[in-house]
Amino acid sequence: MSPTDPRADALRALSLDAALAAGAGHPGMPMGMAEAAVALWGGHLKHNPLDPRWPDRDRFVLSDGHGSLLLYSLLHLTGYPLPMSELKRFRRLHSMTPGHPEVGYTPGVEASTGPLGQGLANAVGMALAERLLAAEFNRDGFPVVDHRTYAFVGDGCLMEGISHEAAALAGAWRLAKLTVLHGDNGTAGDGSADDTAARFRACGWNVIDEVDGHSVAAVDEVLRAAAAQTEKPTLIRCRTAIGQGAPTDAGAPPGAAEIATARAALGWRHAPFEIPRPLYDAWDARQAGATRQARWEALMAAYRAKHRKLAAEFDRRQRGALPDKFAARAARQAKALQAQGAALATREASREAIAFFARTMPELIGGSAAPNGSSLTRWPAARPFRPGAGGNYLHYGAREFGMAGIINGLQLHGGLRAFGGAFLAFSDYARNALRMAALMRLNSIHVFTHDSIGLGEDGPAHQPVEQLAALRLIPNMDVWRPCDAVETLAAWQAALEHAHTPTSLVLSRQELPCQSRTAQQVADIRKGGYVLRREGGPLRAILIATGSEVQIAVAAWQELAARGVHARVVSMPSCHVFDQQEPAYRHTVLPFTVPALAVEAGATAGWGKYVGRHGAAIGIDTFGESAPAGELFRHFGITAARTVAAALKLISH
Repeated sequence: MSPTDPRADALRALSLDAALAAGAGHPGMPMGMAEAAVALWGGHLKHNPLDPRWPDRDRFVLSDGHGSLLLYSLLHLTGYPLPMSELKRFRRLHSMTPGHPEVGYTPGVEASTGPLGQGLANAVGMALAERLLAAEFNRDGFPVVDHRTYAFVGDGCLMEGISHEAAALAGAWRLAKLTVLHGDNGTAGDGSADDTAARFRACGWNVIDEVDGHSVAAVDEVLRAAAAQTEKPTLIRCRTAIGQGAPTDAGAPPGAAEIATARAALGWRHAPFEIPRPLYDAWDARQAGATRQARWEALMAAYRAKHRKLAAEFDRRQRGALPDKFAARAARQAKALQAQGAALATREASREAIAFFARTMPELIGGSAAPNGSSLTRWPAARPFRPGAGGNYLHYGAREFGMAGIINGLQLHGGLRAFGGAFLAFSDYARNALRMAALMRLNSIHVFTHDSIGLGEDGPAHQPVEQLAALRLIPNMDVWRPCDAVETLAAWQAALEHAHTPTSLVLSRQELPCQSRTAQQVADIRKGGYVLRREGGPLRAILIATGSEVQIAVAAWQELAARGVHARVVSMPSCHVFDQQEPAYRHTVLPFTVPALAVEAGATAGWGKYVGRHGAAIGIDTFGESAPAGELFRHFGITAARTVAAALKLISH
């Protein structure tokens, strides 16, 4: 039977036509959730197609991103600058309609989705951002931050582990402005193994079950009920049929014959990619959106007149601009740290850097998925978040993946700079969310401590080996492994200055000495790699090191000098930043004609890029052992003596 609302049929028709034109795609979910989309986008979603970045718009996340045709059809029909020609180019190179929604490709897409469940975590982060910003900026009579977050999720999204992590936190944080619509068609993968409704209720959610997902009126009614909820996030379980209106389930691209049958069943008699003008008019949200935004702009004008400082801060944060004199303050702090020369674990230096930057950056929002006594992400002035009271520190519990996905949502929302802490060995738990941050060009920050075998007796399960190399392999991920407090401050400065690059800060548990430097060397830290100890005569060898191994390279440099061998030490806290320097600078630091040796307590993969075919790397290409740190460094040969021997061997060839 044909659905009663022709707006839903328009969504189905566009999804079928685009999938047929591409010869690929997943029209089943768009067809199954068409009425739910009509109810939400046609009567509840606050947005303005003429300004997709309006700060107080509602956020909509399509977590089951394989159903991207639903979102593209909605954006086109409601008036976003997404022409029909781009729907015809679905999944084509450089089109505005890639196979899964991608931030930056399509106006109106709020998050890049596809890896199931992460969109839900992003939505939790967005709803949390709204709550935090409202607590900070709203004043009596001036609700300048007042919007909702919606997400569509599929069965597969709710099976992935990240959904459990994110849902538990959303319930604990009482994010009542978060509404999730579950397209419950019972066809995902090998079937669900839990009671979704019971699980979400146990996590503190308001669950509305057994909703007829093919009734616009039924979904509209429960959306109104969700909007009235003030204490809990809401999960709406829409009973749907995948590929509703198609002769098959449309889980795969239908052929021309199937589409013809579907059109007949729907009573859709229009040509491919043809939408009648009355339906365009029914969907068009431009005037309503412009009117809503105009009301908000008027509210903001009055807010700026009465609360000038708050309004200026709000505007700065929306632009993503750093505070005035940010770089100058950081430079003075680096000079002071260098003069102090204190020996610190770099995780302790990181906590001091956070405290320093937080004094002028109220947008910093931190947290940890490891005990705070280990990650040291909580600074003295931090205020733990409490529902209804705001705050700037989040207790994530042992939820690395959920934390990373929520951080992505916080960054996608805007107005905050989010970071989270975890053990480096467990960055693998969060890796796909880290990858998505890099893909989306988000400037999130991840603080990874316990960076090597230096954590000692905890043993190989906790000792990272391949994680540094793995993080460096992620395109657009900046990885910093500083050797002391001064480099740690520079790493934090770089992370906060990045606008489109996530940062992984890799920090030691053990105390590291402060290296002596000139003012120029302090400045050169920001180039990612620099000469820390220069040769006293004709250059024979280069020692490259990061983190705790820099002190080993310096000790080897001293021993080589005592033997009359002139070497230099290059500290390389960020390969990513060093690679972006001009070739002339890189060649000055690492001349290709001189043998080079890399020293790092981790996998040696990747160092060939810097040492060349005739160089070498000292590292660890096995798993660790359980023993005190000093004993482990000797056992694995991460020592000054071995470095000296390896350098002499290179020179002799």
